[in-house]
Amino acid sequence: MKSTDAVMQVSYKRDALFLSLTGIFLTSLVLGNVIGTTKFVTIFSTELPPWLLSLVPALVRDGNIYTMSVPVGVIAYPFTFLATDLISELYGRKKAQLVVWIGFGMNIFMLFLMTINHWLPNSAGISGGLNLFEGVYEFMVGNTIASMIAYLVAQTVDVRLFHFWKNYTNGKHLWLRNNASTTVSQLVDSTAILSILYFAGNLGEDINTLGALVILILNSYLFKFFFALFDTPLFYLGVKLFKDFEEDPSAHRLYS
Repeated sequence: MKSTDAVMQVSYKRDALFLSLTGIFLTSLVLGNVIGTTKFVTIFSTELPPWLLSLVPALVRDGNIYTMSVPVGVIAYPFTFLATDLISELYGRKKAQLVVWIGFGMNIFMLFLMTINHWLPNSAGISGGLNLFEGVYEFMVGNTIASMIAYLVAQTVDVRLFHFWKNYTNGKHLWLRNNASTTVSQLVDSTAILSILYFAGNLGEDINTLGALVILILNSYLFKFFFALFDTPLFYLGVKLFKDFEEDPSAHRLYS
């Protein structure tokens, strides 16, 4: 009896962990798509030393000043890669890919609900932010469609590369599969989504040249790249904390 209760408790905790990681993934994904490129924020601005000027293309700096400016949606998005990498490590490729498809479906569902609200007649004199709602809706449609195309490709690349490296190294060198999968897939994502938004005219009016687009892509990718390096210790910690609940069918365990 005690043995059965213990098994049920572990199963419950395993399911709770999976749902929590999925919740982090979906929240970050939907939030990133809603706020998207509504606002660009400055992460940092620095004056480059003379020796570094020759190494940094003039395209991505203003004289000797380099400013990392990224859309606010980018800040939420890297957490989706951390979540899918943890799911990949603890639960296997199929469950990670399942979460990717669920995220895709949830964004379509969000668009469906927003479109219904857009077409329903307004109750005059009661609505407190009609213009705000319509502005968000009009912006969100193009942003979400572009994001979903880039997302589906990038997340699929991330999951498959993660398991390619995991199988190739027989479950060793977690840092390799974590960074090698995430850094490549995030380059795919940054390039795809910002290019789609650029050609759809859904970026700011000052982003009217390919050069300006390249700056946005590089800044967005650099932020994601450094975040990927930063999340490696978080990834190790997560795998260490939750190793007792893993059910990865590949049986490549980092911690025995």
